[in-house]
Amino acid sequence: MIVIHHNPDCGTSRNVLKIIRDAGYTPIIVEYLKEGWTRNQLLGLFAAADISPREALRVTKSPARKLGLLEAGVSDEALITAMLKYPVLVNRPIVCSPKGVKLCRPSESVLALLDKWPMGPYFKEDGEQVLDEYGALKTKAL
Repeated sequence: MIVIHHNPDCGTSRNVLKIIRDAGYTPIIVEYLKEGWTRNQLLGLFAAADISPREALRVTKSPARKLGLLEAGVSDEALITAMLKYPVLVNRPIVCSPKGVKLCRPSESVLALLDKWPMGPYFKEDGEQVLDEYGALKTKAL
């Protein structure tokens, strides 16, 4: 089973979802901006992905700067509390698979979580090639 914590307005998130689907999977899609987060959910995802709340913090196109969350010394607890109130503060997409949990930026980094990949050649929505015609990775995202 594959779960993607997804924002349909985000190009990277759309690319990741497309890669997963084109590889033949039917993921569970969690639109976290609509559903929000729970504290335990965030703590579990961050622990499984081996990232800190600071590493998961979305700093662009979010209220992080306005809320003072980019300042040195802001605690993990303060970041989690803000992420619960403003779900957009969590960078995305976060993907869970039997192979692990990962914040998938760049989008092709999701391939590390998949047993099978889409057929090559494969391109992201901006035209950047991810897989060559033989299905080999074109970047060093993994």
